[in-house]
Amino acid sequence: MHTLKQFQPLVIDVFERWTYELPRHHHTYFEIIYIDWGKGMHCLNDVNIPYQSGDLFLLAPEDQHYFEIEQQTRFVFIKFTDDYFLTGKHDSLQERAASEATRLIRHRLLKEQKLVFEDPQTSILRRTIENIVAYRQRPNLSDSALIFYQILSLLGLVRERLTQLDTRLQTPAREQLISYVHEHIYWPEKLQVKAIASHFNIAPSYFSGYFKRTFLTSYRCYVNTYRVTMIEKRLSYSQSTLKQIAHEFGFTDESHLSNFFKAQRKLSPAHYRRQQNRTQERVDALHV
Repeated sequence: MHTLKQFQPLVIDVFERWTYELPRHHHTYFEIIYIDWGKGMHCLNDVNIPYQSGDLFLLAPEDQHYFEIEQQTRFVFIKFTDDYFLTGKHDSLQERAASEATRLIRHRLLKEQKLVFEDPQTSILRRTIENIVAYRQRPNLSDSALIFYQILSLLGLVRERLTQLDTRLQTPAREQLISYVHEHIYWPEKLQVKAIASHFNIAPSYFSGYFKRTFLTSYRCYVNTYRVTMIEKRLSYSQSTLKQIAHEFGFTDESHLSNFFKAQRKLSPAHYRRQQNRTQERVDALHV
């Protein structure tokens, strides 16, 4: 993994290459990559996307990529950390800009194909890149309001183009994700990564990483914990049989339910129910 040099919130690199030395890799920061000139292939998350002059690519930390250069290429790399939009050096737009920027960069379409800009977008994009490159040697670059708004302009062009292509710019909020999981806890097929990623228009290869960054736990762990908690409630407070509970939560049979519960709680559902019944009997005895 390559880290942003000197841990700066913002770095702008410009270089020309006949060959691209780095193997497939990812970073700890976000990248906007502009192709000033040249031709080749951008290999992004196992998708090969031809590139040429004027193309723009947006990468999140979980993306993996490398370039296969066919003709000498001049790259402009705009690299920024999560903190760049939250440094407090600009204005009240920052918190909203940070949220929108990271959501936009993770949009599924940007990982599957390149955006094709049209005039006047193409000329605006080039001028914006030229402005950023011309200013890149400024000390304390991450404090520059000019660069801040230039980068917002780039992201605005991307959002406008995606909207013109009638794509859904929808990365789920925490509440939306949790609501979906809770609503579909009885239908395992709807909680598969492929299904939930499709519902929220996120590439499956990004969803798991996105969920873990958002909730600080893996998606599988969250779903399993919530499911076993719901099963515990059925075992403790209902008269449902194990067969009925297995059917309710989408297990193939009682054995499937039992294996899942043992993996989560280190005891069988029947044993758990007996424990809860004994506990309740002791509580009832104290109130006699």
